[in-house]
Amino acid sequence: MKSSPLLQISGDSGGGQLLRSSLSLSLATGQPFRMTNIRGKRPKPGLMRQHLTCVKAAAAVCDASVDGAELGSVELVFRPGKVMSGDYSFAIGSGGSTTLVLQTLLPALLHAEKPSTLRIEGGTHNPMAPPFEFIEQCYLPVIQSMGVKATAILERPGFMQAGGGVITAEIHPIKKWKKLKLTERGDAMETFGRVLHAHLHRDIAEREIATATHLLEWPANHIELRYANDSTGPGNAILLGARFANVCEITSGIAQQGKSSESVATGAAKSLHSYLASSAPVGAHLADQLLLPMALAGGGLFHTLTITDHTRTNIALIEQFLPVKFTVEELHPGVKQIRCG
Repeated sequence: MKSSPLLQISGDSGGGQLLRSSLSLSLATGQPFRMTNIRGKRPKPGLMRQHLTCVKAAAAVCDASVDGAELGSVELVFRPGKVMSGDYSFAIGSGGSTTLVLQTLLPALLHAEKPSTLRIEGGTHNPMAPPFEFIEQCYLPVIQSMGVKATAILERPGFMQAGGGVITAEIHPIKKWKKLKLTERGDAMETFGRVLHAHLHRDIAEREIATATHLLEWPANHIELRYANDSTGPGNAILLGARFANVCEITSGIAQQGKSSESVATGAAKSLHSYLASSAPVGAHLADQLLLPMALAGGGLFHTLTITDHTRTNIALIEQFLPVKFTVEELHPGVKQIRCG
C-alpha cells in the first residue's frame, strides 16, 4: 500500500471521464487519490457499470487497494500498487464502452515490464465515446508516432443495450517517449465513410447515407454500407472521415431510439464539415485524448479547433498528478495551440 498522501479530487465538475483520467494517472504515477461526488451533476450520480469496470480493471493491473468500488458509489479511494503486465480479460456486462476501458488502461500498461494483451467485452460503438475506428485510425497512429507500440483489433461489434462486442489490444512497454509536435495536417489523402448496420431495416442506413453525402457533397457511393450481423443486438453507426499525411479525423453518429436517421447523419456530417473548414490538425475529441500521452512524454504541442470543457477539466487534473504545465493560446480564429512543458 502506498504511503503517499491521498490526492483529493472532486468529481462534481466532470463525468466518467474525470474518473477514468484519474485512474490512468494514478496507475502511471503511483499516486493514490480519493474522489468524492463522482459524476455529481449527472442525472444518476455515482458509478455505473462501465465506470465500475474501469475501476476494477485498473485495480487488477496493479493489485490496487480500493474502497467504494460498488454500483452507485459516489466516493472512491484508489491506492495503486505496481503495474503488472499480463493477459487480461474484462467484461462490462452491458453495452458500456470498451474503448474507454482500453484508454484507461493503456498508459499504465505501457510502463509495465513486459508486453500485455487486453480483451474487453461490451459496446464498441457508443454515444459519448470514441468508436473503435477512431481509436484504430485517429488515436493510435498519433501515440505510435510518440514511441508507443500498441495495436487494437475489433473482434466483434457491439452496440448499446445488448453489448457483446469485443476488442482486443496488444501493448508493449514503451522504451522512450517522444514529444509530440502536431501543428499541420500534411497532404490530403482521402475522405471516406461507412455505416455499420446490424439487425435493423436497411432503410435506416440508406437515409443516413443519403443525408451525409448530400451535406458533404460526396458521391452517393462514397459511403460504404457494412452489415454487422455478428453483433449480439441491433445497432447502427455512421462514421465519416478525412485522412491526411499526419493525422486522421473521424466523426460519428450512433442510432438511438427516438432519433431520426437524418439527425444522426447530420450531426456526424456537420462535425466533419467543421473540421474540414479549419486548418487545425487535431479535432476536439482527439485533443482531449492526447493530453495525457503528451504529459507523460514530458511536453509537446499541437494545434486544435476548439477547447472544450472536458479538455479544460482534463488539463487541470493532469497538472495535479504530474509536474507539467499546459498553456492554451489562440493563434487565429478557429485554431488554438495547446502546449505542455
